[in-house]
Amino acid sequence: MRFRIVVTALMVAGLLGFTGAMAQTPAPAPAGAADQAAAPTDKKAIAKECSAQADAKGLHGKARQKFRSDCKKAGGKM
Repeated sequence: MRFRIVVTALMVAGLLGFTGAMAQTPAPAPAGAADQAAAPTDKKAIAKECSAQADAKGLHGKARQKFRSDCKKAGGKM
């Protein structure tokens, strides 16, 4: 009877130790995490560049909207 209690106690302790170790390991990062982190900054820079180009051309209203849309699709190179 005593042997059974000792074995059960060791199994429970081992299980708790294993789950504690598993909880401390960080989850692996997704494959495209670096690309996703840089994307918003790039999009902002492209939008700013397209706005500057539209200002330089003196565009307003729908013409400006269309130019900026096309410019952003081209990556800021219009």
